[in-house]
Amino acid sequence: MHVLCTAGHVDHGKSTLVRALTGMEPDRYAEERRRGMTIDLGFAWTTLPGLPRDGTVAFVDVPGHERFVSTMLAGAGPAPAAMFVVAADEGWMPQSAEHADALAAAGLDRGLLVITRCDLLDPDLALADARDALAARGLGDWPAVCVSAPTGAGLEDLRTALADLVSGIPAPEPDADVRLWVDRAFTVRGAGTVVTGTLRSGTVAPGQELELDGADGRTAVTVRAVQELGEPVDAATAVARVALNLRGLPHSAVRRGDVLLAPRAWPVAREFDVRLHGIGGPPEVGNSPVGLTLHAGSAAVPVRMRPLDAGAGLIRLRPARPLPLRIGDRAVLRDPGARRVVAGLTVLDPKPPPLRRRGAARQRAGELAAATGTPDAGAELARRGTVRTAELTRLGVPGPEIRALAGRVPGAVGLLLHPARALSAAADLAAALARHDAADPLDPGLPLAAARRAVDLPDAALVEAALDWARDTSSEAAEVPVVRDGRVRTAADAGPPAELLAAAAELRADLTRTPFTAPDAERLAGLGLGPRELAALERAGELLRLTPEVVLLPDAPDRAVEVLRDLGDEFTPSTVREALGSSRRVVVPLLELLGRRGVTVRTAGGVHRLR
Repeated sequence: MHVLCTAGHVDHGKSTLVRALTGMEPDRYAEERRRGMTIDLGFAWTTLPGLPRDGTVAFVDVPGHERFVSTMLAGAGPAPAAMFVVAADEGWMPQSAEHADALAAAGLDRGLLVITRCDLLDPDLALADARDALAARGLGDWPAVCVSAPTGAGLEDLRTALADLVSGIPAPEPDADVRLWVDRAFTVRGAGTVVTGTLRSGTVAPGQELELDGADGRTAVTVRAVQELGEPVDAATAVARVALNLRGLPHSAVRRGDVLLAPRAWPVAREFDVRLHGIGGPPEVGNSPVGLTLHAGSAAVPVRMRPLDAGAGLIRLRPARPLPLRIGDRAVLRDPGARRVVAGLTVLDPKPPPLRRRGAARQRAGELAAATGTPDAGAELARRGTVRTAELTRLGVPGPEIRALAGRVPGAVGLLLHPARALSAAADLAAALARHDAADPLDPGLPLAAARRAVDLPDAALVEAALDWARDTSSEAAEVPVVRDGRVRTAADAGPPAELLAAAAELRADLTRTPFTAPDAERLAGLGLGPRELAALERAGELLRLTPEVVLLPDAPDRAVEVLRDLGDEFTPSTVREALGSSRRVVVPLLELLGRRGVTVRTAGGVHRLR
C-alpha cells in the first residue's frame, strides 16, 4: 500500500477530487458535508494499475482551514508523500501557504500538485502561482496535473501521475521496529478500543506485544486484531493505513498523538538536540524559550527551547512529555499564537548530555556542527566516548553497521569504547594507580570498581578492555597497567614490600612445623604484622586468615581434610582439635570455612561429616 496526504485546499474541491478518484466519501461527518469544509481527518483509498505491491493508494484527507492546521499536521506527519490541491477559480490561498510551509518543514518533499475545478476557470494562472509558491519552499520539482472532478477531465492523467509518484517512494524494511502514530481512537461495541494510524515502519500482527507511549508514560498492550483499509489481515506491513484492536486498554487511555512502539526499541527523548531548517530562508524562532509547539508524527506537544548556536540553527528542545524520536526524524515547529509554521527540524541526538557548566551549550554546538542527521555508529561513538550497542539500535543505527563497528573498537558486555577514550582511560588509570600505590604500599593495585570510578566508565568490564587496547596499540606497552586478581596493578607489581615478605617467611617457617597452631597476638606483633599487613599478605596469597587474628598457611584447609578422612563418618570439634593438635580458637573457624566451601556438612545432631 502507498499512503498520501491530501492537503492544500480549504473547501470541497479537495474532498470532491478524492471522491472522484476513489468512489468513497472522505468527509466522515454530516457537518463537514453540510458546511463544505473538512474539519477532521478523512480516509479513502483506491487501486491504480501498474503499481508495485498491491497497487493500493490510500489518502489521508486533511482539513484546510487555518483553525485546523494542528489536525492537518497530525494527518500529514506520518505520510510519505502528498497530493497538494489548489482550485483554479480560487488560486493560491493563505491556507495553501501554511500547508506548503508545513509540508516543507516536515521534509515531505515527495508530492504532486493538482489544480482542480478546471471546468470553472483556465488553470494556467493558478498553476503558475502554485509552482512559484512551492518552488520558494524547495518543492518546485513536484509534477503537476490539471483536472475537473465533475467532468472527469484529467483524471486519467492524475491516476498516471499518482502511480509515478508512489512507485518512486522507497519501500520500508518490513523487519524495522514498529512505530505507529495514533490519529484516531474509538470504541467498537463488542471489540473494545480501536486505534488507527499510518504505519511507517515495521509489521504488526494479532497477538503482538507493543508499548503505548502517551502522556502517562509507556504501557504494555497486546494487539487483538488488525485491519488494513477496513479488512481483517493476518499482518500489516508498512507503509499502510491500519486499524488495531487493542486488548485490555480503555478508550480513555489513548488519544491522538500517542504512539504504538516495538517494546524497548525506541528512546525516551525527554530533551533532544536538533538542527532547524528554514522555509525559503533562514529559520526565525525568536528569543522566547516557550510558546512553540512541536508536531512530530500525529503528536502536537508544547516545547521549551534552548539555543546552542542560533546562527547555525542548533537548538535543544524539551517537550512537555517525552517522545519516541530517533536520529534523522523530521518534525515541525509551529507558533500557534501567530498561526504560522516557524521551521522544520531534524533530530540530531535524542539522548544528549546535560548542559551544566558555563560554555557547555557552545561546546555542544561544536560537537554537533558536522552532524548530518543520518544515524552513524562511528560518529555516535566518537561523540559519546562509550555507548551500549542496544542504545545505538534505539537511536536508529542499522544493526549491520553496529556489528561492523564492534569488530573494530574496544568493548565488552554490549558496550563499545572509542579508541581515543580507551587510550585516555588507560593513561588516567596509570596515574591513579601510581598515586594509590604511593599513598598505600600495603594495598597495591586498585579494585576494578574503584578503577572504573576513577576514569568514569559505565562498566568495570570496560577497564580491562581499555587497558588491553592501550597495550596492543601503545609503543610503551610495558607501562600500561594490567588486571590481575580483580585489581588493576602495575605490570611490574611484585606484591607486598620486601620487609613484609620477610616477616611472612618467618611466619611460614613456624606454621610449617606446626601447621594448625596459629601464632598468637604477641608473635604477630613481634613480626610487625598488624591487621593491614596481614590483609596485604592474604591478598598476595601468602597467608590465610580464618579470622582477623587467626592465621594459617593457604593450604591449611586441604591438609585438614586429609586428617578428617581418618576420623570416621562423623566428628566433633573436640575430636578435630585433638587430631590436628590445635585449639578451639583455630578449629571452630576452620570448620566454618570448610562448611562454607561445601566440604563438610553439619548434621541435625550438631556433629560434622565430610560431604
